[in-house]
Amino acid sequence: MGVVTLILRTDPLNPSRELLIQAARILLNKGIVAFPTETVYGLGAVIYYEDAVEKIFKAKMRPPDNPLIIHISTLDMLEEVALNIPEDAYNLINRFWPGPLTLILPRNPRVPKIVTGGLDTIAVRMPGHPTALELINVVGYPIAAPSANLSGRPSPVTAEHVIRDLMGRIDAIIDAGETFFGVESTVVNILEDPPTLLRPGAYPVEEIEKVLGRKIAIPDFARGLKYSEVALAPGMKYRHYSPEAKLILVESVTNDYRVIANKIIEAARDISVSTNSDICIVSSIETSSYYKKLEKVKAVLIIGSRRNLYEVAKNLFKILRDVDNIGCKTVFVEGFPETGIGLAVMNRLRKASSSIIRV
Repeated sequence: MGVVTLILRTDPLNPSRELLIQAARILLNKGIVAFPTETVYGLGAVIYYEDAVEKIFKAKMRPPDNPLIIHISTLDMLEEVALNIPEDAYNLINRFWPGPLTLILPRNPRVPKIVTGGLDTIAVRMPGHPTALELINVVGYPIAAPSANLSGRPSPVTAEHVIRDLMGRIDAIIDAGETFFGVESTVVNILEDPPTLLRPGAYPVEEIEKVLGRKIAIPDFARGLKYSEVALAPGMKYRHYSPEAKLILVESVTNDYRVIANKIIEAARDISVSTNSDICIVSSIETSSYYKKLEKVKAVLIIGSRRNLYEVAKNLFKILRDVDNIGCKTVFVEGFPETGIGLAVMNRLRKASSSIIRV
């Protein structure tokens, strides 16, 4: 696209006021800027500048019916973009904002439909990252922002990931180091009864249910088992998070990691016999030693411990990018339990996979 992309580096917890003013000027002049949130890096535009919002879709090569999340920094901004906000929404807001929870709410007509994929609902959150919050404050308007990556690729958790995907396609990148959680926000449609999980994320659904005092419906598309016909929020309708390598997910209904590891060993041997493909394995700490039995493996990448699924989630997108960087052609990935943030991990892995083996 031939755009000169500025790299603006700052401390994540104490962002430079001068730098944020520079980024805000770009946004107020209808530019687009990548910035860190606590989840992943976002690619932002002022929601009221439709030309700028359109640039996001073009830069990412994103389908126009895939809505963007509106990022706000105050509750006044919430009432600026949403109407008829239910009490349940305020209960969740009081507990979880600022933080990685996105709510589906009725759209204020002043919000352009290009932001919402043509829908009369919005997806909105208040990010829990000092740099993101202060940037929105300086701009003075809500910012629409999907993840700052090419559509379909693993989400970016460092500025280097954004540079790799979008350098020369966007106006600026605020580099404030690695993000905190490493997976996107949890998205809940609070307008339905019962409330429905649209995308699992950094806040476990179990914690949200405690605040609501009732269960949240979890459809198959939220587990990554199918796609939704209509996208009320990102991650529902299209394949996401995929490396260039062929990713084969191996999961067990009993979550027995020994069964998973043995199946990966068997399948990897079959592939190495029939092809010369460079095989890699994404493993937990607990199972990494199992794969020493394999002769033709390019790399075993350790994603974290099964006893700490937050660690697994934080490393997930980095690992999915690393497999391409080291030249893996076929990648076997272990499945994880769907409890807590593990549901978000499995959603991402299923959506990124070329095929799934269940044992």
